[in-house]
Amino acid sequence: MEPISEMPEIARMRQTASSARKPKRRRLDPTEREREIIEGAVAFFAEVGFDGGLRDLAQRIGTTHQNLLRYFPTKEALIERVYEEVYLNRWQPEWEALLHKSDRSLEDRLVAFYEDYLAAIFNYEWVRIFVFAGLKGVDITQRYLGLIQSNIIEPLARELMVSEGKEGKPSPLEMEVAWALHGEMFYLAIRRWVY
Repeated sequence: MEPISEMPEIARMRQTASSARKPKRRRLDPTEREREIIEGAVAFFAEVGFDGGLRDLAQRIGTTHQNLLRYFPTKEALIERVYEEVYLNRWQPEWEALLHKSDRSLEDRLVAFYEDYLAAIFNYEWVRIFVFAGLKGVDITQRYLGLIQSNIIEPLARELMVSEGKEGKPSPLEMEVAWALHGEMFYLAIRRWVY
């Protein structure tokens, strides 16, 4: 009598069970595959932070590590693309112009700006990637804060000065007031998706 492991029926059942566990890989156009990788990376980094490995990411999105490296040869290249996707692609140049519109009251401009800004950033991925990047020392946080400093905080501090009848360059204290106002808005998102 044959050993059980060599019986053709047993071998067929093992093969069927093995193939049932492995998801079928889809053949995608390179643009679609890149989009799938980026979306998967955004979700992955938002959930596990930047300590997560590319092999784990590849497994999660149903591709191979080698295939992932064809599109993004380093983790840094993928992180750069995530930064573009999550932060730069959501940036609206109209926000900067809105803060300078002197035909509206400062209060109206601030309400309009923060309603629009929060609609763009108030989501799980944006907030958690930002926090994980700051904790891990990934330069996403510093780069984005630099963008905020020059395009939102400095104009906001100047507008606050103008509303008080002052002119010139904002002092460090006036910059802190602008940062505090902006930080309060961000704190709402931190409470929701981090705490």
